[in-house]
Amino acid sequence: MTRTYLPGIIAMAAIVVASNILVQFLYGQWLTWGAFTYPLAFLVTDVMNRVYGQAAARRVVLVGFVVGLICSLIGTQIVGEFGPMVTIRIAIGSGLAFLIAQLLDVAIFSALRDGKWWRAPLASTLIGSTVDTILFFSIAFSGALSFLSPSTDVSWAAETLPLLGSGPVAPLWVSLAVADWAVKLSLALIALVPFRLITARLLSGR
Repeated sequence: MTRTYLPGIIAMAAIVVASNILVQFLYGQWLTWGAFTYPLAFLVTDVMNRVYGQAAARRVVLVGFVVGLICSLIGTQIVGEFGPMVTIRIAIGSGLAFLIAQLLDVAIFSALRDGKWWRAPLASTLIGSTVDTILFFSIAFSGALSFLSPSTDVSWAAETLPLLGSGPVAPLWVSLAVADWAVKLSLALIALVPFRLITARLLSGR
């Protein structure tokens, strides 16, 4: 049975590793390249859920969580110009956001799996992505949670400026979160196409 899940496990691990690497590189002013790869984790989870069931999806999610923890631990040991590449707050935010959002995705997908084919992946990904964004950015950068790691200086994230450069004034981390969320929502819609194609192929071969 593990061999059956292996492609999903490998895909999830690859996405998590790639996202942890690409998050170090900026794309424009508000995003990193990791913002474009990480949402694919929801696609993998939903494909596994549709084809093999929620138990298999949860196993793949746990693999992604463990791989993410390992990446975060490695990142905390790599010191860049401004300190560790991954701070304790970022590690906590990343791990909790991934695990909670992905398991929520599994639960919502399972509850809607008997409806129209697109309803379960779209609803689960939209809600999971929203929760993921809120948890990660608030834990990693909100001043209200600075007690999580008092020695971590994230004052740069609290700098106030127009939202996304043209909206109401808000902390910088809010602009980063909104931009990230917009990418996740866009990819949730785009991912419906590969979801349909992949699941149809896998289910036809069973």
